[in-house]
Order: sequence, then C-alpha cells, then structure tokens
Amino acid sequence: MDNQRYLKNVATLEYDASLCIGCRLCVEVCPHNVFIMKDKKAEIVDKDKCMECGACHLNCQFDAIDV
Repeated sequence: MDNQRYLKNVATLEYDASLCIGCRLCVEVCPHNVFIMKDKKAEIVDKDKCMECGACHLNCQFDAIDV
C-alpha cells in the first residue's frame, strides 16, 4: 500500500512546523505514513498519500495540523 495515491495535489492537509513539539502522534496515527520525524519535528513526506481521515488533526494538541 506504499504506492497508494488519491487525487494529486488536492489534499487539504496543512502543517505548521513552528507549532510542532515532536510528540510523534501524527506519525503513529496516520494510516498511510504521510508523516515522518526529522530533527525532532514531524515532516510531511507525501501529501498525496493523505486520505483526509483527520486522525493527525484530531490527535495534535498543538494545532500544528489541519485537514
């Protein structure tokens, strides 16, 4: 499922790294591995993998992620 893509360039996923505290919850809850940890912050690796389930947004207590 690593090659699964939805429509290209239409995901509404937004991420503000300045609000990220590095809790890793987005990495843990994302069913399509959209996020990785890099330098103690989350990073989007492939926005087109996002199915907009909202799990990352619901688990981010610091409003760094919006879907």
